[in-house]
Amino acid sequence: MSTTGTPAPALVQSVWLVAQREVASKLRSKAFVISTLILLALALGGVIWGGLSAAHPSKTPVAVTSETASVVSGMADLAVTEAASPEAAIALVKAEKADAAIVPDPASPTHVKVVARDAVPQMLVAQLSVSPAVELLDTSTQDALLRYFVAIGFGVVFLMSASMFGSTIAQSVVEEKQTRVVEILISAIPVRALMAGKVIGNTILAMAQIVALVAIASIGLSVSGQSAVLSGLGGPMAWFAVFFLFGFILLAALFAGAAAMVSRQEDIGSTTMPLTMLILAPYILVILFNDNPVVLAVMSYVPFSAPVGMPLRLYLGSAQWWEPLVSLAILVATCVAAVLVGSKIYRNSLLRMGARVKLGEALKA
Repeated sequence: MSTTGTPAPALVQSVWLVAQREVASKLRSKAFVISTLILLALALGGVIWGGLSAAHPSKTPVAVTSETASVVSGMADLAVTEAASPEAAIALVKAEKADAAIVPDPASPTHVKVVARDAVPQMLVAQLSVSPAVELLDTSTQDALLRYFVAIGFGVVFLMSASMFGSTIAQSVVEEKQTRVVEILISAIPVRALMAGKVIGNTILAMAQIVALVAIASIGLSVSGQSAVLSGLGGPMAWFAVFFLFGFILLAALFAGAAAMVSRQEDIGSTTMPLTMLILAPYILVILFNDNPVVLAVMSYVPFSAPVGMPLRLYLGSAQWWEPLVSLAILVATCVAAVLVGSKIYRNSLLRMGARVKLGEALKA
């Protein structure tokens, strides 16, 4: 029974009431709505820009003469300008209207030479060179640039969503402690319901944002004519959403517990910094090691980086069918443990005001 004499709400009802409150407060925030719309617009613009860039790659400006024009015939990635003489072709290079000039050179074995300003145009030289035929035994290997962009995409979405909503939970917890609102709340509902509602409410918002980003990416890839990329990304994006769900619950519970250890907004960083580093680590790792199968394999089984590492490996085709299931089982088990630890810290620290509560005390209390 509550202090007013009316029956206290059931646990599930209490959790849902807190979750609704969290969702409603964020949706009423103009800053949140505007930042979400900007994020979706940037995602759509980035996908369309990438598709247009791939469809219309930039061409290298090259100056030639009538004698050397045949050398570059059939090279689609060159913007060829035919000059009246070798001197005129070189003048175009000096005027920075061409990156290089291909002029006759009787002394050269190829009878032409490349004239550039201050650096050797390696790509052009490689195209003009005679190379042996190359046969790839594994034709499923992904394009390096595309792999890099996909890795960055998974890393950025995980980083931004987890850090945004994690910090929201932390600020909400400390604000309720600082204003003593939490004392009123826990007089009506259990402490575990308060924390569970916060985690669930922000998880709903985070997942809605992820689903919106996946939809925007799919639309952008379709509009920009990248159906092949979309077909390859469909499965990995679905797995990313599943992994993100449990990964976010894990982090949200720890953010709530860490924030409950302090009583001022200024002190939030001191307890949540380790969690922020855990969110930042997968982003940095996929930038540096997106082409390293060993690092990606380790990332796909570490709970904090699995939401980024496993979907990327599935996109690259380097993961066996059973690996995401094993990785997800590890993540779910870790998620349960994190919720238990976070809730204990939250429960034992929530009503302790003043100085920061030490982790050992929060776990033992």
